[in-house]
Amino acid sequence: MGKDPLPDEEIGACLAALPGWDREGDTITRAFGVRYHGGVALIVNVADLERLVGHHADIDLRWDHVRFRITTHDAGHRLTAADFDLAARIDRIAAAHQAQPHNA
Repeated sequence: MGKDPLPDEEIGACLAALPGWDREGDTITRAFGVRYHGGVALIVNVADLERLVGHHADIDLRWDHVRFRITTHDAGHRLTAADFDLAARIDRIAAAHQAQPHNA
C-alpha cells in the first residue's frame, strides 16, 4: 500500500468512503463502543493484522470504548493510502466484534 502523502482532495474522497472516520489534522480517528474485555479482544485482532500489513494505529482503550488514531509515521506523520486501507480493515474487525460507533 502506498506510503506517499495524499493531497487534501484525495483525503476527502477517502474519508467519504469510510463513514465514521474523522480527520484531525494529519490523522484519522474513530471510536467504537465496546466493553473493556471486548475492547481488549478487538485490539488483539487489530494488532495481529497490523503486524501482517506493517502499519499500525495508535490505540486508546477505555472501559466502554476503543479509539483508533492513524497516520503514517514514515511519511512525516501525514496521511497516506495505507492509513485508509488500515481504517477499512479495522472497520471490518470491529464489525466482527459487534462494536458500535461511539462518540469519544
